[in-house]
Amino acid sequence: MSATTAPAPAGTLLLLVRHGETPTTGQVLPGRAPGLHLSGRGHVQAERIADRLAGLTPDAVHSSPLERARETAAPSAARWGLEVSEDAGLTECDFGAWTGAPLSELARLPEWQSVQQTPSAFRFPDGESFVEMQARMVDTLERLCAAHPRGVVVCFSHADPIKAAVAHFLGTPLDLFQRITIGPGSVSAISLVEGQGPAVLMVNSTLEPLGGLRPS
Repeated sequence: MSATTAPAPAGTLLLLVRHGETPTTGQVLPGRAPGLHLSGRGHVQAERIADRLAGLTPDAVHSSPLERARETAAPSAARWGLEVSEDAGLTECDFGAWTGAPLSELARLPEWQSVQQTPSAFRFPDGESFVEMQARMVDTLERLCAAHPRGVVVCFSHADPIKAAVAHFLGTPLDLFQRITIGPGSVSAISLVEGQGPAVLMVNSTLEPLGGLRPS
């Protein structure tokens, strides 16, 4: 869906941005382990996001506390003279004992099928369940948007929390949320209008300018 052909009605415009690539993207399950930073390509993606926001005037820039999300948020916040506000509700899923494990090894575990097919029934060993992750993420987004009625709120987070939030706003069952793709440096946009259901304007967008999401 093109940002230039689907302007949001007057309401709060919520932009969900996945952090840029890191040296381990697609290789391990980094979770909440500290010390993982953007790669060179990830920094390029972060600058591109700031460029794409031209034409919008964000009211707030919020980020997961993890380094890779804060580094992705920094160029956008700087472009508008805003501070990056960290919010623990936007952080990655707690993968517990699976944190840092190679994805190739996890894919061989019998439990991996539950992660893919019935995530609503799965809890990561010593970690968070998908149900808890989704509830935490949605509650956070609704709180942040309520603080900026009719504004533009940009939230930098991680793939699984964004996928779960998009599924919620679409009315898609959590067990189907793995069908949603959220790539590094992508933007998903939701319009929240009081008294109406949410409108998902775009998902996993990486190219087009975002200014058209607001009527001129």
